[in-house]
Amino acid sequence: MKILVTGGAGFIASHVADAYIKAGHEVVIIDNLSTGKIENINPNAKFYQLDILDEKVKAVFRTEKFDLVNHHAAQMDIRKSVADPLYDARVNILGTLNLMQNSVDFNVKKFIFISSGGAAYGEQEIFPAPETHPTRPLSPYGVTKLTGEKYLYFYHTAYGLQYNVLRYANVYGPRQSPHGEAGVVAIFTTRLLNGEVPVINGDGKQTRDYVYVGDVVRANVELLNFNQNETFNIGTSIETDVNQIFHHLNSLCGSNKPEQHGPAKKGEQLRSVIDYSKATQLLGWKPEVDLANGLKKTVEFFKQKK
Repeated sequence: MKILVTGGAGFIASHVADAYIKAGHEVVIIDNLSTGKIENINPNAKFYQLDILDEKVKAVFRTEKFDLVNHHAAQMDIRKSVADPLYDARVNILGTLNLMQNSVDFNVKKFIFISSGGAAYGEQEIFPAPETHPTRPLSPYGVTKLTGEKYLYFYHTAYGLQYNVLRYANVYGPRQSPHGEAGVVAIFTTRLLNGEVPVINGDGKQTRDYVYVGDVVRANVELLNFNQNETFNIGTSIETDVNQIFHHLNSLCGSNKPEQHGPAKKGEQLRSVIDYSKATQLLGWKPEVDLANGLKKTVEFFKQKK
């Protein structure tokens, strides 16, 4: 089938594009390279350097005649969304609407939308949170992701567009950017390998559900042969705090750096962990790479890049 992967020069989507190509599918990538890297793009993919808000997206849909859209492109920095909610909404709501409308206009069969399993739920009442957990996002980013889900349901009911939503936990692994605020694993690894001491926000006891990128990619592949309209959490159901991440990476990088704590970030979620059992029941998916092995693979990648 012919698949559009948006954000395909980025961390996660480039791995997804690779897997789709390996499975024998024809892949087209749209990415504006604002955060993505040209070297992440599979040479067997067709590439359009384009913003998802651009009117030229329509011409791409008209020319390529996609069977499926896998939509990863996003403004995904939570703190940037707080600082500039209008920009966040333009990219994550209007950009997504542009893709959904063109999908309907040009007879795309299915739309896979990447959402957030942390930001959408907000402060949790149940640990780990199932897909039925109340959604009370604490950031504009979480609001825009949830809005994308609602619009997708509208396009399904109004026009019959098939869909799946993947609510990711904290994804880490090779190709993750160490720049900006997102991606504590990449940030800590890069600084430790450079002989620097990473700064842990607050007491470091805030927890996240860390899922390896290779496991996330498998979920995206499984959806190609799945014909129900469903939303899935993609995580590990295991809470790990930032201090634990630091000590794992300190050891793997051959460092002996002390813990250094800075001020806590305002509005940061204290605990986030999601229940993936629905994905196991309906997709046969579960995480296979544990944290120790995933972090080891990630550190090896960054060592080779040095």
